[in-house]
Amino acid sequence: MELLICTNNLHKLEEIRSYIGPNYNLKSFRDLVDFEAPEETSLTFAGNALLKAQAGYKKTGLISIADDSGLEVVSLGGKPGVFSARYAGETATDSDNNEKLLQELKGISNRQARFVSALALVGSQKIIVVMGTVNGAILEEPRGDHGFGYDPLFFLPEKGKTMAELSLEEKNQISHRGRALVKMAKELAQIKV
Repeated sequence: MELLICTNNLHKLEEIRSYIGPNYNLKSFRDLVDFEAPEETSLTFAGNALLKAQAGYKKTGLISIADDSGLEVVSLGGKPGVFSARYAGETATDSDNNEKLLQELKGISNRQARFVSALALVGSQKIIVVMGTVNGAILEEPRGDHGFGYDPLFFLPEKGKTMAELSLEEKNQISHRGRALVKMAKELAQIKV
């Protein structure tokens, strides 16, 4: 089955590809000609995922799956939230975003946080939205070389490691996106083409 994964983010595409496996031929926004991803105007992860999946389906007619995910820090009132990828500005790098987060948490002892992932699927007869979360805490400095985004700062107490210290296989087993993908895989299995 051919699916459109509604992202330009190669890290996210590979993470999804490694989880979904060989039964699906995956395309991404990068494979589309004359297409601009929609602006993420919703204030919720689910809303933004749905915007992207609807745009992908409208452009290609393929079953389209989109993710919107990010970090919510308790002591920052849930920030960076849906602005996680552009927390330090529209052209911010992962390093820029991590630095801004560390600056905002300077002197704050409550560093509880959670990663949230919303996956939306849009097809000819279905619209599905599933969620996944993982709880942890923000460290004072990055650790690990794997992953992307806030992974080097996001500490998992039960593992004694950051997300960036886990292998991709370990990360997929416990990550917010991995948990959402478990739910989405069950939904995909029900779809007849």
